[in-house]
Amino acid sequence: MIEAEGLTKEFDGFRAVDNISLNVPAGQVLAVLGPNGAGKTTTVRMLTSILAPTSGWARIAGYNVVEHPEQVRASVGVLTEQHGLYERMKSVEYLDFFGEVYHLSREVRRKRALDLMERFGLSFALEKRLGEYSKGMKQKLALVRAMLHNPPVLLLDEPTSAMDPQSAKQVRDAIVELEGEGRTFLLTTHNLTEAQQLADTIAVIRHGRIIAHGTFEELAQRFVGDPLMEVRISGKLNGTTKEIADVVQVEESGDDWMRYRTNNPTVTNPALLRRLTGLGVDVITLSPVQRTLEDVYLQIVKEDEEQGANPDDNSR
Repeated sequence: MIEAEGLTKEFDGFRAVDNISLNVPAGQVLAVLGPNGAGKTTTVRMLTSILAPTSGWARIAGYNVVEHPEQVRASVGVLTEQHGLYERMKSVEYLDFFGEVYHLSREVRRKRALDLMERFGLSFALEKRLGEYSKGMKQKLALVRAMLHNPPVLLLDEPTSAMDPQSAKQVRDAIVELEGEGRTFLLTTHNLTEAQQLADTIAVIRHGRIIAHGTFEELAQRFVGDPLMEVRISGKLNGTTKEIADVVQVEESGDDWMRYRTNNPTVTNPALLRRLTGLGVDVITLSPVQRTLEDVYLQIVKEDEEQGANPDDNSR
């Protein structure tokens, strides 16, 4: 549903997007992460036929973004950082206007507008002028506008920014529900916890290049390493770590806890429990230490910075 190959954009000799390739199947969420100025917005503008690429190509729902811009825009819903809301209008008037732009019949655009306003908890504000909306309400209304023509692809830039926790959860729940219906999402966000919850795959972009791409587990394995396990016991370890050295290599430990890595927990963990039991050690808990997307992201950026500082190092 979202395809790109060698997508590149230059402005007066400055390369804002550098040879990006993507392939997002129907019913999946791709989260694109990166600092401001990394090239995320320029990429989205090319995917929506607003900017023509300098080189490479992209397709949305099978339509080439250069050759078929009208079909692309009919197939995609976009939530941008700048909403461009007409603040003197009431929401029903505003959505009716955009429904007409999308050539929806009066009955269809009215029904979709009311259904979406209810889904995002905005039914109470139908007769309010948009200038009276809070930041979070405006964000949700912009999302309603993006979904009004029922597009198969949604490109969302910071979809839950400025929202209270309840509103943000409504949006996340809607994304999960729409993904289950076969919708495809490209999501740009600085909220790494949200990206980890929602994304099937993650791309990290820096200086216009994708420097890492994969599932969270793939990226965690590549950049952080094997899962880290933690054991907590009743009493003190004393010399126990030496007694289990042939089973696991302990990385960290305290009086009553220790941590180790394993690439095969289904084998290593039972073996460790048997050894500890045999040594008379009472285990209270054995659990994985949670790996977060923040940890993985920071390591990805760190390695890319090191790669930039050592351009002749091609070990990665």
